[in-house]
Amino acid sequence: MFEKLGQKLGLSAIPQIFFISVAIVVLFVGFAIPFNEEFAAFFDTLGGFTFSNFGWFYVLSVSGLLLFLIWVASSRYGKIRLGPDDEGPEYATTTWFCMLFAAGIGTILMFWGVAEPMYHFASPPLPEVEGGTKDAARLAMTISLFHYGLHTWTIFTLPALAIGYFTYRQGLPMRISSVFYSVLGNRIYGPIGWTIDIIALLGTLFGVAVSVGLGTMQLNSGMNYLFGLPVNQVSQMFIVAAITFVASVSVALGLDKGIKRLSEFNIALALVILLFVAVAGPTLFIVSGTVQNIGAYLDNLAWLAFWTEAYNEGNWQRTWTVFYFAWTISWAPYVGIFIARISKGRTIRQFVFGALGSPLIFTVVWFSVFGLAAIDLELNQGVAISEQVQEDVSVALFSFLEQFPWAGAISALAVVVIVVFLTTSVDSAALVVDLLSRKDDQPSRTVQRVFWTVLLGLVAATLLLGGGLQALQNVITALGFPFCVLLVFMAVSLTRALHADYLGYSLKDLAEGEAPPLSPMGSMPHERKDQQP
Repeated sequence: MFEKLGQKLGLSAIPQIFFISVAIVVLFVGFAIPFNEEFAAFFDTLGGFTFSNFGWFYVLSVSGLLLFLIWVASSRYGKIRLGPDDEGPEYATTTWFCMLFAAGIGTILMFWGVAEPMYHFASPPLPEVEGGTKDAARLAMTISLFHYGLHTWTIFTLPALAIGYFTYRQGLPMRISSVFYSVLGNRIYGPIGWTIDIIALLGTLFGVAVSVGLGTMQLNSGMNYLFGLPVNQVSQMFIVAAITFVASVSVALGLDKGIKRLSEFNIALALVILLFVAVAGPTLFIVSGTVQNIGAYLDNLAWLAFWTEAYNEGNWQRTWTVFYFAWTISWAPYVGIFIARISKGRTIRQFVFGALGSPLIFTVVWFSVFGLAAIDLELNQGVAISEQVQEDVSVALFSFLEQFPWAGAISALAVVVIVVFLTTSVDSAALVVDLLSRKDDQPSRTVQRVFWTVLLGLVAATLLLGGGLQALQNVITALGFPFCVLLVFMAVSLTRALHADYLGYSLKDLAEGEAPPLSPMGSMPHERKDQQP
């Protein structure tokens, strides 16, 4: 049935993945719009259940996978290349970093760069820390860096590494299901593989839709400040429609023409805003505070990485750490595939330490500049930014920029940066979703990429109509869990394949049981195939 319908419509997609995914999204939209109150209540219950029973799993999984990546890169497997042994990187390091950032967490940093530090500054999660104090400021900066530092890029780096390895080194299709070949074998081409790709596809759609929703709320606040645009759902629907239209044009241009140019352009604009705040703000305090923030982050990383609020019955983890991990995990298929596409030719060691380290440095600088400048306004200049953030996190950036010289011009520039970051994210997501659902031997078709772009915009609009920020948090906490489980099995599958590769065995040998089993933690190598008598 699916095959015939796909042929009739002239699709180059895998029918089972395409039509089941579209049907689920259509049912979601069809239920959520007319029954928005019931929709909000259902996902509030589901999100609460997921957090109460599996919040610890999110925390343990992400921290465990960070340790796994460090081990893989440092081990004998670190010299294995994502591609043939004699092939170098496809993109220069500077271009690679710009594309990493713009398609990864550019939107996130623009939204939370001021909002999160100021929220925790006013309302610390630890009961022994009083809000609005210097202790609260130190804790706020540490927690912000924890959320957006190594753990975020662990979630992105693992699938990117696995996809890059199985695609460029082993010649498998660039889909999430390919990552599980060492465990499933040829079953990745059947119902089990389709199910994995459907989970990845839906995670991408909903994860990026959440980002579009948050970015839309922030843009609405910025345009209200600049042009008096009312802050309401009508304005937000208009913004979503505009972003979807721009992204549809961009996605038709392809990766190199669209995303690469947008990424490099937007990084330059973001750096202009960053330098402006650093120079116009309390420069010495920012520089000194950045150095201290690094030390505080490293000093507190161990306990934060495994903190689950087990000894108190608070709800903070649900709305912050667990939500953020779930949100980032839902992005993992899209960002993983995108990063894999631009990382061919790098060794595992180069890739892991580059993908974890470079964005971490930028994140520390970004949050330190914006967070410390905002904290200085509150502590030393009596500007009550935190009160506004407590009421509406989407106004944080523009309330902050309002305190600087040339506030109108710099706020307008921030609006441009947010729009381009959102467009880049939707652009990249549409390309990846099309890749997840497309047949290997078929070219990408513009109409399919545009279709996924429009569908993503529709999901974002639905989430905004269904309850705003709270709905976004509840939906993604629940829907991110299946892919969190897949990430753990992804690490197992990758380790099996790397072990066989190092010993000179093929994936076929592994699937047929001819490759030797894993040693504990890979610490005791078996005899290589080319050294056997």
